[in-house]
Amino acid sequence: MDYLAAVFVTLALATLLLRLVFGWRHGGGACEPRLPPGSRGLPLVGETLEFFTVSPTLDLLPFFKRRLERYGPIFRTSLVGEDMVVSLDPEFSARVLQQEERAFQIWYPSSFMRVFGADNIISALGPLHRHMRSLMLRLFGPESLRLVLLRDVHRSARHELLSWLGRPDVEVRTATSRMILGVTAKKLISHDDAAAQGSLWKCFDACTRGLLAFPLRVPGTAFYKCMQGRERVMKMLKQQLGERRSAGEREAVDFFDVVIDEMDKPGSEMTESVALDLLFLMLFASHETTSIGLTAILKFLTDSPKALQELTEEHENIQKRRADPDSEITWEQYKSMKFTSHVIHEALRLSNIAAVVFRKAKQDVEIKGYTIPQGSKIMICPSAAHMNPRVYEDPSVFNPWRWKDIPEPVGGTKDFMVFGGGVRLCVGADFAKLQMSIFLHCLLTKYRWNAISGGTMVFYPGLRFPDGFHIHLLRKD
Repeated sequence: MDYLAAVFVTLALATLLLRLVFGWRHGGGACEPRLPPGSRGLPLVGETLEFFTVSPTLDLLPFFKRRLERYGPIFRTSLVGEDMVVSLDPEFSARVLQQEERAFQIWYPSSFMRVFGADNIISALGPLHRHMRSLMLRLFGPESLRLVLLRDVHRSARHELLSWLGRPDVEVRTATSRMILGVTAKKLISHDDAAAQGSLWKCFDACTRGLLAFPLRVPGTAFYKCMQGRERVMKMLKQQLGERRSAGEREAVDFFDVVIDEMDKPGSEMTESVALDLLFLMLFASHETTSIGLTAILKFLTDSPKALQELTEEHENIQKRRADPDSEITWEQYKSMKFTSHVIHEALRLSNIAAVVFRKAKQDVEIKGYTIPQGSKIMICPSAAHMNPRVYEDPSVFNPWRWKDIPEPVGGTKDFMVFGGGVRLCVGADFAKLQMSIFLHCLLTKYRWNAISGGTMVFYPGLRFPDGFHIHLLRKD
Protein backbone atom coordinates (compact mmCIF):
# COMPACT_ATOMS: atom_id res chain seq x y z
CA MET A 1 0.00 0.00 0.00
CA ASP A 2 2.81 2.36 0.91
CA TYR A 3 4.38 1.62 -2.45
CA LEU A 4 1.13 2.27 -4.33
CA ALA A 5 0.58 5.49 -2.39
CA ALA A 6 4.07 6.67 -3.26
CA VAL A 7 3.47 5.91 -6.94
CA PHE A 8 0.14 7.75 -6.83
CA VAL A 9 1.69 10.82 -5.21
CA THR A 10 4.56 10.79 -7.71
CA LEU A 11 2.18 10.60 -10.67
CA ALA A 12 0.02 13.38 -9.22
CA LEU A 13 3.04 15.64 -8.72
CA ALA A 14 4.31 14.88 -12.22
CA THR A 15 0.91 15.71 -13.71
CA LEU A 16 0.78 18.98 -11.77
CA LEU A 17 4.29 19.88 -12.90
CA LEU A 18 3.43 19.17 -16.54
CA ARG A 19 0.35 21.34 -16.26
CA LEU A 20 2.36 24.18 -14.76
CA VAL A 21 5.06 23.96 -17.43
CA PHE A 22 2.47 23.73 -20.21
CA GLY A 23 0.60 26.66 -18.74
CA TRP A 24 3.82 28.70 -18.55
CA ARG A 25 4.90 27.92 -22.07
CA HIS A 26 1.58 28.34 -23.83
CA GLY A 27 -0.51 30.37 -21.40
CA GLY A 28 -4.23 30.74 -21.39
CA GLY A 29 -6.52 27.88 -22.27
CA ALA A 30 -10.20 27.61 -22.94
CA CYS A 31 -10.89 30.95 -21.25
CA GLU A 32 -8.53 32.79 -23.63
CA PRO A 33 -9.38 31.37 -27.07
CA ARG A 34 -8.71 34.58 -28.98
CA LEU A 35 -5.23 35.42 -27.72
CA PRO A 36 -2.46 35.26 -30.34
CA PRO A 37 -0.65 31.91 -30.45
CA GLY A 38 2.87 31.50 -29.13
CA SER A 39 5.07 30.15 -26.40
CA ARG A 40 6.55 31.63 -23.25
CA GLY A 41 9.59 29.38 -23.49
CA LEU A 42 11.42 28.33 -20.35
CA PRO A 43 10.52 29.57 -16.87
CA LEU A 44 12.31 32.81 -15.93
CA VAL A 45 14.35 33.21 -19.13
CA GLY A 46 11.48 32.63 -21.56
CA GLU A 47 12.81 32.73 -25.13
CA THR A 48 15.44 35.37 -24.40
CA LEU A 49 18.50 33.27 -25.23
CA GLU A 50 17.27 32.50 -28.74
CA PHE A 51 16.32 36.14 -29.30
CA PHE A 52 19.89 37.24 -28.56
CA THR A 53 21.43 34.75 -31.00
CA VAL A 54 23.68 36.44 -33.59
CA SER A 55 22.30 36.49 -37.15
CA PRO A 56 24.87 36.88 -39.97
CA THR A 57 22.40 38.02 -42.66
CA LEU A 58 20.33 41.13 -43.38
CA ASP A 59 17.16 39.05 -43.54
CA LEU A 60 14.50 38.96 -40.85
CA LEU A 61 16.02 37.60 -37.64
CA PRO A 62 15.74 33.78 -37.42
CA PHE A 63 13.92 34.20 -34.09
CA PHE A 64 11.16 36.11 -35.88
CA LYS A 65 11.26 34.07 -39.08
CA ARG A 66 10.69 30.75 -37.30
CA ARG A 67 7.74 32.11 -35.37
CA LEU A 68 6.29 33.79 -38.43
CA GLU A 69 6.23 30.41 -40.16
CA ARG A 70 4.77 28.66 -37.12
CA TYR A 71 2.31 31.19 -35.68
CA GLY A 72 1.83 33.91 -38.28
CA PRO A 73 2.71 37.62 -38.06
CA ILE A 74 1.22 38.20 -34.58
CA PHE A 75 2.33 35.95 -31.72
CA ARG A 76 3.21 35.84 -28.03
CA THR A 77 6.58 35.30 -26.42
CA SER A 78 8.49 36.02 -23.20
CA LEU A 79 11.73 38.05 -23.32
CA VAL A 80 13.92 39.46 -20.54
CA GLY A 81 11.26 38.60 -17.97
CA GLU A 82 8.36 40.20 -19.87
CA ASP A 83 5.43 38.55 -21.63
CA MET A 84 4.93 40.27 -24.99
CA VAL A 85 2.84 40.27 -28.13
CA VAL A 86 5.11 40.54 -31.16
CA SER A 87 3.91 42.22 -34.35
CA LEU A 88 5.48 41.33 -37.68
CA ASP A 89 2.33 42.63 -39.35
CA PRO A 90 3.01 46.06 -40.96
CA GLU A 91 -0.61 47.17 -40.75
CA PHE A 92 -0.94 46.32 -37.05
CA SER A 93 2.47 47.84 -36.31
CA ALA A 94 1.51 51.10 -38.04
CA ARG A 95 -1.82 51.12 -36.19
CA VAL A 96 -0.03 50.78 -32.85
CA LEU A 97 2.27 53.70 -33.63
CA GLN A 98 -0.48 55.92 -35.02
CA GLN A 99 -2.91 55.30 -32.15
CA GLU A 100 -0.55 56.19 -29.32
CA GLU A 101 -2.23 58.09 -26.48
CA ARG A 102 -5.54 56.55 -27.57
CA ALA A 103 -5.44 52.73 -27.73
CA PHE A 104 -1.71 52.40 -26.94
CA GLN A 105 0.98 54.12 -24.92
CA ILE A 106 4.76 54.10 -24.71
CA TRP A 107 6.46 51.29 -22.83
CA TYR A 108 9.98 49.87 -22.74
CA PRO A 109 11.53 46.98 -20.77
CA SER A 110 13.07 47.84 -17.43
CA SER A 111 16.57 47.21 -18.82
CA PHE A 112 16.06 50.06 -21.33
CA MET A 113 14.75 52.34 -18.62
CA ARG A 114 17.77 51.61 -16.46
CA VAL A 115 20.01 52.85 -19.29
CA PHE A 116 17.98 55.89 -20.35
CA GLY A 117 16.53 56.82 -16.96
CA ALA A 118 13.02 56.56 -15.59
CA ASP A 119 12.24 60.21 -16.39
CA ASN A 120 13.44 60.40 -20.00
CA ILE A 121 11.28 61.55 -22.92
CA ILE A 122 10.72 57.94 -23.97
CA SER A 123 8.55 57.36 -20.89
CA ALA A 124 6.95 60.84 -20.84
CA LEU A 125 3.24 60.92 -21.66
CA GLY A 126 0.77 63.47 -22.98
CA PRO A 127 1.47 67.18 -22.39
CA LEU A 128 4.89 66.58 -20.83
CA HIS A 129 6.04 64.58 -23.86
CA ARG A 130 4.76 67.24 -26.26
CA HIS A 131 6.48 69.99 -24.29
CA MET A 132 9.80 68.14 -24.20
CA ARG A 133 9.51 67.46 -27.92
CA SER A 134 8.93 71.15 -28.65
CA LEU A 135 12.09 71.99 -26.67
CA MET A 136 14.11 69.50 -28.70
CA LEU A 137 12.81 71.00 -31.94
CA ARG A 138 14.51 74.27 -30.99
CA LEU A 139 17.75 72.45 -31.64
CA PHE A 140 16.75 69.96 -34.37
CA GLY A 141 13.89 71.83 -36.09
CA PRO A 142 13.95 73.08 -39.72
CA GLU A 143 15.08 76.63 -38.91
CA SER A 144 18.00 75.51 -36.78
CA LEU A 145 19.01 72.93 -39.40
CA ARG A 146 19.04 75.54 -42.16
CA LEU A 147 20.63 78.46 -40.32
CA VAL A 148 23.00 76.80 -37.85
CA LEU A 149 23.50 73.05 -38.04
CA LEU A 150 24.12 72.82 -41.80
CA ARG A 151 27.18 75.04 -41.42
CA ASP A 152 28.42 73.28 -38.27
CA VAL A 153 28.01 69.80 -39.74
CA HIS A 154 29.77 70.81 -42.96
CA ARG A 155 32.76 72.22 -41.08
CA SER A 156 32.95 69.21 -38.78
CA ALA A 157 32.83 66.73 -41.69
CA ARG A 158 35.60 68.54 -43.59
CA HIS A 159 37.80 68.68 -40.51
CA GLU A 160 37.17 65.03 -39.64
CA LEU A 161 37.96 63.71 -43.12
CA LEU A 162 41.13 65.78 -43.29
CA SER A 163 42.26 64.11 -40.07
CA TRP A 164 41.83 60.69 -41.70
CA LEU A 165 44.49 61.41 -44.33
CA GLY A 166 47.83 59.84 -43.53
CA ARG A 167 46.30 57.31 -41.19
CA PRO A 168 46.85 53.73 -42.40
CA ASP A 169 43.61 52.51 -40.87
CA VAL A 170 40.35 54.28 -40.02
CA GLU A 171 37.52 52.38 -38.34
CA VAL A 172 34.48 54.13 -39.78
CA ARG A 173 31.90 53.65 -37.03
CA THR A 174 34.24 54.78 -34.28
CA ALA A 175 35.52 57.79 -36.23
CA THR A 176 32.10 59.02 -37.36
CA SER A 177 30.63 58.42 -33.92
CA ARG A 178 33.28 60.64 -32.36
CA MET A 179 32.71 63.30 -35.03
CA ILE A 180 28.94 63.42 -34.57
CA LEU A 181 29.14 63.44 -30.76
CA GLY A 182 31.56 66.33 -31.07
CA VAL A 183 28.94 68.40 -32.90
CA THR A 184 25.99 67.52 -30.66
CA ALA A 185 27.90 67.78 -27.37
CA LYS A 186 28.92 71.35 -28.20
CA LYS A 187 25.36 72.31 -29.11
CA LEU A 188 23.80 70.57 -26.15
CA ILE A 189 26.21 71.16 -23.27
CA SER A 190 29.17 73.18 -24.70
CA HIS A 191 31.45 70.19 -24.20
CA ASP A 192 34.57 69.78 -26.35
CA ASP A 193 35.09 66.04 -26.28
CA ALA A 194 38.23 66.15 -28.41
CA ALA A 195 39.87 68.36 -25.80
CA ALA A 196 38.70 65.92 -23.11
CA GLN A 197 40.43 62.97 -24.86
CA GLY A 198 37.07 61.51 -25.86
CA SER A 199 35.97 60.86 -22.29
CA LEU A 200 32.29 61.42 -23.06
CA TRP A 201 32.42 59.31 -26.21
CA LYS A 202 33.93 56.37 -24.30
CA CYS A 203 31.00 56.40 -21.88
CA PHE A 204 28.44 56.45 -24.67
CA ASP A 205 30.29 53.79 -26.62
CA ALA A 206 29.95 51.50 -23.61
CA CYS A 207 26.22 52.35 -23.45
CA THR A 208 25.81 51.49 -27.12
CA ARG A 209 27.48 48.11 -26.77
CA GLY A 210 25.37 47.16 -23.76
CA LEU A 211 21.96 48.57 -24.63
CA LEU A 212 20.72 45.50 -26.50
CA ALA A 213 22.94 43.03 -24.68
CA PHE A 214 21.54 40.49 -22.22
CA PRO A 215 20.58 42.68 -19.22
CA LEU A 216 22.84 41.01 -16.66
CA ARG A 217 24.60 43.55 -14.44
CA VAL A 218 27.64 41.49 -13.48
CA PRO A 219 31.20 42.88 -13.68
CA GLY A 220 32.70 42.19 -17.08
CA THR A 221 29.41 42.01 -18.99
CA ALA A 222 28.45 44.50 -21.70
CA PHE A 223 25.39 45.59 -19.71
CA TYR A 224 27.49 46.25 -16.61
CA LYS A 225 29.87 48.46 -18.62
CA CYS A 226 26.86 50.15 -20.18
CA MET A 227 25.49 51.12 -16.76
CA GLN A 228 28.91 52.31 -15.64
CA GLY A 229 29.04 54.56 -18.71
CA ARG A 230 25.63 56.01 -17.87
CA GLU A 231 26.64 56.71 -14.28
CA ARG A 232 29.75 58.61 -15.39
CA VAL A 233 27.79 60.73 -17.87
CA MET A 234 25.05 61.50 -15.34
CA LYS A 235 27.66 62.51 -12.76
CA MET A 236 29.21 64.94 -15.24
CA LEU A 237 25.83 66.40 -16.27
CA LYS A 238 24.74 66.81 -12.65
CA GLN A 239 27.98 68.58 -11.77
CA GLN A 240 27.60 70.92 -14.74
CA LEU A 241 23.97 71.60 -13.81
CA GLY A 242 24.99 72.61 -10.28
CA GLU A 243 27.75 74.89 -11.56
CA ARG A 244 25.45 76.68 -14.01
CA ARG A 245 22.59 77.17 -11.58
CA SER A 246 24.92 78.58 -8.93
CA ALA A 247 26.48 81.00 -11.41
CA GLY A 248 23.54 83.40 -11.21
CA GLU A 249 22.74 85.57 -14.22
CA ARG A 250 23.77 84.09 -17.54
CA GLU A 251 22.90 84.17 -21.25
CA ALA A 252 21.63 81.03 -22.93
CA VAL A 253 24.51 79.65 -24.98
CA ASP A 254 23.44 76.03 -25.51
CA PHE A 255 20.54 73.63 -25.03
CA PHE A 256 21.51 73.00 -21.40
CA ASP A 257 20.71 76.65 -20.63
CA VAL A 258 17.34 76.31 -22.36
CA VAL A 259 16.55 73.32 -20.14
CA ILE A 260 17.64 75.17 -16.99
CA ASP A 261 15.38 78.10 -17.90
CA GLU A 262 12.49 75.62 -18.17
CA MET A 263 13.35 74.18 -14.76
CA ASP A 264 13.19 77.65 -13.20
CA LYS A 265 9.71 78.45 -14.48
CA PRO A 266 6.96 78.37 -11.81
CA GLY A 267 5.06 75.08 -11.80
CA SER A 268 7.41 73.50 -14.35
CA GLU A 269 7.37 69.72 -14.78
CA MET A 270 11.01 69.93 -15.86
CA THR A 271 12.56 68.50 -12.70
CA GLU A 272 16.27 67.89 -12.32
CA SER A 273 15.91 64.17 -13.10
CA VAL A 274 13.75 64.87 -16.18
CA ALA A 275 16.30 67.44 -17.42
CA LEU A 276 19.32 65.18 -16.94
CA ASP A 277 17.65 62.15 -18.50
CA LEU A 278 16.60 64.29 -21.48
CA LEU A 279 20.15 65.50 -22.08
CA PHE A 280 21.55 61.98 -21.69
CA LEU A 281 19.13 60.55 -24.26
CA MET A 282 19.71 63.38 -26.75
CA LEU A 283 23.47 62.91 -26.57
CA PHE A 284 23.13 59.16 -27.02
CA ALA A 285 20.55 59.09 -29.79
CA SER A 286 21.94 61.95 -31.87
CA HIS A 287 25.26 60.28 -32.59
CA GLU A 288 25.05 56.51 -32.34
CA THR A 289 22.29 55.72 -34.83
CA THR A 290 23.77 58.14 -37.38
CA SER A 291 27.27 56.69 -37.16
CA ILE A 292 25.95 53.14 -37.61
CA GLY A 293 23.94 54.37 -40.60
CA LEU A 294 26.97 56.05 -42.17
CA THR A 295 29.09 52.94 -41.68
CA ALA A 296 26.43 50.83 -43.38
CA ILE A 297 26.24 53.32 -46.27
CA LEU A 298 29.99 53.21 -46.87
CA LYS A 299 29.95 49.42 -46.75
CA PHE A 300 27.07 49.19 -49.24
CA LEU A 301 28.75 51.72 -51.55
CA THR A 302 32.03 49.81 -51.39
CA ASP A 303 30.17 46.72 -52.60
CA SER A 304 28.15 48.61 -55.24
CA PRO A 305 30.46 50.47 -57.69
CA LYS A 306 27.48 51.52 -59.83
CA ALA A 307 25.73 53.23 -56.91
CA LEU A 308 29.02 54.81 -55.81
CA GLN A 309 29.60 56.19 -59.31
CA GLU A 310 26.14 57.75 -59.61
CA LEU A 311 26.34 59.20 -56.11
CA THR A 312 29.79 60.65 -56.78
CA GLU A 313 28.56 62.29 -59.99
CA GLU A 314 25.66 63.91 -58.14
CA HIS A 315 27.98 65.50 -55.60
CA GLU A 316 30.60 66.54 -58.13
CA ASN A 317 27.88 68.28 -60.16
CA ILE A 318 26.73 70.14 -57.06
CA GLN A 319 30.28 71.24 -56.37
CA LYS A 320 30.76 72.42 -59.98
CA ARG A 321 27.78 74.74 -59.65
CA ARG A 322 29.46 76.63 -56.80
CA ALA A 323 31.58 79.64 -57.76
CA ASP A 324 34.08 78.64 -55.08
CA PRO A 325 34.40 74.83 -54.77
CA ASP A 326 35.62 75.25 -51.18
CA SER A 327 32.73 77.44 -50.09
CA GLU A 328 30.19 76.13 -47.63
CA ILE A 329 27.25 74.22 -49.00
CA THR A 330 23.89 75.97 -49.20
CA TRP A 331 20.50 74.74 -48.07
CA GLU A 332 19.28 74.62 -51.69
CA GLN A 333 22.25 72.48 -52.70
CA TYR A 334 21.59 70.11 -49.81
CA LYS A 335 17.92 69.75 -50.78
CA SER A 336 18.94 68.93 -54.37
CA MET A 337 20.69 65.68 -53.34
CA LYS A 338 18.02 63.33 -54.71
CA PHE A 339 20.09 60.18 -55.30
CA THR A 340 21.80 60.76 -51.95
CA SER A 341 18.39 60.59 -50.33
CA HIS A 342 17.69 57.31 -52.15
CA VAL A 343 20.98 55.83 -50.93
CA ILE A 344 20.30 56.87 -47.33
CA HIS A 345 16.77 55.48 -47.29
CA GLU A 346 17.86 52.19 -48.84
CA ALA A 347 20.78 51.75 -46.42
CA LEU A 348 18.59 52.54 -43.42
CA ARG A 349 15.90 50.15 -44.67
CA LEU A 350 18.42 47.31 -44.84
CA SER A 351 20.32 48.10 -41.66
CA ASN A 352 17.24 48.33 -39.42
CA ILE A 353 19.09 50.30 -36.77
CA ALA A 354 16.03 50.50 -34.53
CA ALA A 355 15.69 46.75 -34.23
CA VAL A 356 12.50 46.78 -32.15
CA VAL A 357 9.97 49.29 -30.82
CA PHE A 358 7.77 48.81 -27.75
CA ARG A 359 4.30 49.92 -26.74
CA LYS A 360 1.55 48.85 -24.30
CA ALA A 361 -2.19 48.42 -24.90
CA LYS A 362 -4.35 50.91 -22.95
CA GLN A 363 -7.48 48.88 -23.69
CA ASP A 364 -8.52 45.58 -25.23
CA VAL A 365 -7.70 45.66 -28.94
CA GLU A 366 -9.23 43.45 -31.63
CA ILE A 367 -6.90 42.65 -34.53
CA LYS A 368 -7.25 39.98 -37.22
CA GLY A 369 -9.38 37.68 -35.09
CA TYR A 370 -7.23 38.05 -31.95
CA THR A 371 -7.76 40.01 -28.77
CA ILE A 372 -4.80 41.95 -27.40
CA PRO A 373 -5.78 42.41 -23.72
CA GLN A 374 -5.43 45.73 -21.95
CA GLY A 375 -1.97 46.05 -20.40
CA SER A 376 -0.30 43.76 -22.95
CA LYS A 377 3.26 44.72 -23.87
CA ILE A 378 3.81 44.89 -27.62
CA MET A 379 7.05 44.52 -29.55
CA ILE A 380 7.04 45.94 -33.07
CA CYS A 381 9.64 44.63 -35.52
CA PRO A 382 10.30 47.26 -38.25
CA SER A 383 12.45 44.85 -40.29
CA ALA A 384 9.33 42.77 -41.03
CA ALA A 385 8.02 45.78 -42.98
CA HIS A 386 11.39 46.71 -44.48
CA MET A 387 12.04 43.16 -45.74
CA ASN A 388 8.53 42.60 -47.10
CA PRO A 389 8.90 41.15 -50.65
CA ARG A 390 5.40 42.34 -51.56
CA VAL A 391 6.62 45.93 -51.15
CA TYR A 392 10.36 45.69 -51.89
CA GLU A 393 11.45 43.43 -54.74
CA ASP A 394 14.50 41.38 -53.69
CA PRO A 395 14.34 43.03 -50.25
CA SER A 396 17.78 41.88 -49.06
CA VAL A 397 19.52 43.53 -52.05
CA PHE A 398 20.94 47.07 -51.80
CA ASN A 399 19.10 48.86 -54.58
CA PRO A 400 18.82 52.65 -54.09
CA TRP A 401 17.20 53.03 -57.52
CA ARG A 402 14.02 51.44 -56.16
CA TRP A 403 13.32 54.75 -54.40
CA LYS A 404 13.01 56.56 -57.71
CA ASP A 405 9.63 54.85 -58.11
CA ILE A 406 8.57 55.12 -54.44
CA PRO A 407 7.30 58.38 -52.91
CA GLU A 408 9.82 59.99 -50.57
CA PRO A 409 8.95 58.70 -47.10
CA VAL A 410 7.90 61.65 -44.97
CA GLY A 411 7.51 60.56 -41.36
CA GLY A 412 6.72 56.92 -40.70
CA THR A 413 4.56 54.66 -42.85
CA LYS A 414 3.56 51.02 -42.54
CA ASP A 415 6.31 50.14 -45.03
CA PHE A 416 9.08 52.43 -43.70
CA MET A 417 9.56 52.71 -39.94
CA VAL A 418 13.23 53.64 -39.72
CA PHE A 419 12.42 56.71 -37.61
CA GLY A 420 9.37 55.30 -35.86
CA GLY A 421 6.00 56.90 -36.44
CA GLY A 422 3.03 58.70 -34.96
CA VAL A 423 3.55 61.18 -32.13
CA ARG A 424 6.90 59.50 -31.36
CA LEU A 425 8.42 60.07 -34.79
CA CYS A 426 12.14 60.68 -34.17
CA VAL A 427 12.75 64.39 -33.50
CA GLY A 428 16.26 64.11 -34.91
CA ALA A 429 15.34 62.33 -38.15
CA ASP A 430 16.02 65.33 -40.40
CA PHE A 431 19.23 66.13 -38.50
CA ALA A 432 20.44 62.56 -39.01
CA LYS A 433 19.76 62.68 -42.76
CA LEU A 434 21.47 66.06 -43.02
CA GLN A 435 24.60 64.74 -41.29
CA MET A 436 24.79 61.70 -43.56
CA SER A 437 24.25 63.77 -46.72
CA ILE A 438 26.84 66.42 -45.88
CA PHE A 439 29.41 63.85 -44.80
CA LEU A 440 28.95 62.01 -48.10
CA HIS A 441 29.29 65.28 -50.02
CA CYS A 442 32.60 66.11 -48.33
CA LEU A 443 33.84 62.55 -48.80
CA LEU A 444 32.92 62.02 -52.43
CA THR A 445 34.04 65.40 -53.78
CA LYS A 446 37.60 65.20 -52.46
CA TYR A 447 38.44 61.65 -51.46
CA ARG A 448 38.32 57.98 -52.31
CA TRP A 449 38.85 54.99 -50.06
CA ASN A 450 40.05 51.41 -50.03
CA ALA A 451 38.44 48.86 -47.74
CA ILE A 452 41.06 47.16 -45.56
CA SER A 453 39.20 44.77 -43.28
CA GLY A 454 35.98 44.15 -41.45
CA GLY A 455 32.64 45.21 -42.86
CA THR A 456 30.79 42.10 -41.74
CA MET A 457 27.29 43.05 -40.65
CA VAL A 458 25.40 41.00 -38.06
CA PHE A 459 22.24 41.51 -36.03
CA TYR A 460 22.36 40.91 -32.28
CA PRO A 461 19.46 41.83 -32.42
CA GLY A 462 20.46 45.35 -33.53
CA LEU A 463 23.00 45.97 -36.29
CA ARG A 464 26.63 45.40 -35.30
CA PHE A 465 29.98 45.44 -37.07
CA PRO A 466 31.82 42.90 -34.88
CA ASP A 467 35.15 43.52 -36.64
CA GLY A 468 34.42 47.16 -37.44
CA PHE A 469 34.78 48.52 -40.97
CA HIS A 470 38.35 49.63 -41.63
CA ILE A 471 39.30 51.82 -44.59
CA HIS A 472 42.26 53.79 -45.91
CA LEU A 473 41.37 57.29 -47.10
CA LEU A 474 43.14 58.90 -50.07
CA ARG A 475 42.84 62.20 -51.88
CA LYS A 476 41.37 62.03 -55.36
CA ASP A 477 43.94 62.18 -58.15
